[in-house]
Amino acid sequence: MEIFQYEFMINAFIAGILIAILTSTLSLFVVVKRYAMLSDALAHISLLGVAIGFLFQISTIFTAIIISIIASIMIEYLRSYKKLYSDSMLSIFLSSALAFSVIIISLSNSFNTSLFDYLFGSIVAITYEDILTILIFFILTLIFMIIYYKKLFLICFNEELAISAGINVRLINLIFTALIGALVAISIKIIGALLIGAIMIFPVVSALCLKKGFKITWILSTLFAILGVVIGLFLSFYISIPSGATIVIVLLSIFILTLIFSTRSR
Repeated sequence: MEIFQYEFMINAFIAGILIAILTSTLSLFVVVKRYAMLSDALAHISLLGVAIGFLFQISTIFTAIIISIIASIMIEYLRSYKKLYSDSMLSIFLSSALAFSVIIISLSNSFNTSLFDYLFGSIVAITYEDILTILIFFILTLIFMIIYYKKLFLICFNEELAISAGINVRLINLIFTALIGALVAISIKIIGALLIGAIMIFPVVSALCLKKGFKITWILSTLFAILGVVIGLFLSFYISIPSGATIVIVLLSIFILTLIFSTRSR
């Protein structure tokens, strides 16, 4: 097949599948906690990190990860310790980050094709370094899930019960939110900052429509995410359209199909 003769497409498939597994795993807990807007807020915050990278001419992925982790910890701190409303707080972070991004990008004269790639995704932009970063993060996330799966499960469904059971809820929430921030930052190259929320939410919501158990829902959401990435990359390559937008449209189609199927089943 012609598509696999290109090195950048192989890189895109590897990175895309790893990201699909990561997003569907972490996002399931995000959706259950009714914290879905977190991904969009962190995507705009990651864009601020990219802008800082442009300004100082350093690795944009590195700055995006650092800024996203710092912001995610701040968000969780304000939610847990200051008891601020989640939706209002996320809106403040989102708007502020976008405003700072526009100013910094303007100062660094970076309104160009590279910025477009970060906004909407580009399969050509994936490098071996990016894959290595994603792989390291994949392993760290796997370790976290193995250690804290049961505790995180209880926190998502009943935080008060988790506290009474002696679980360090605030620490686990901080680590989990930091992981979401890092995931969004490393995903924007292939999906795009403006579209990353879709790959984090659509597969999970599609799986939830089928009303299965928690583990089955996780498996289904992972399959939907991988399917969306693979089909999206194929269509993007052969039709010559942006990869991030194509993946989102495929995931939207999967969501509509599962919604129709679940309605007929009932």
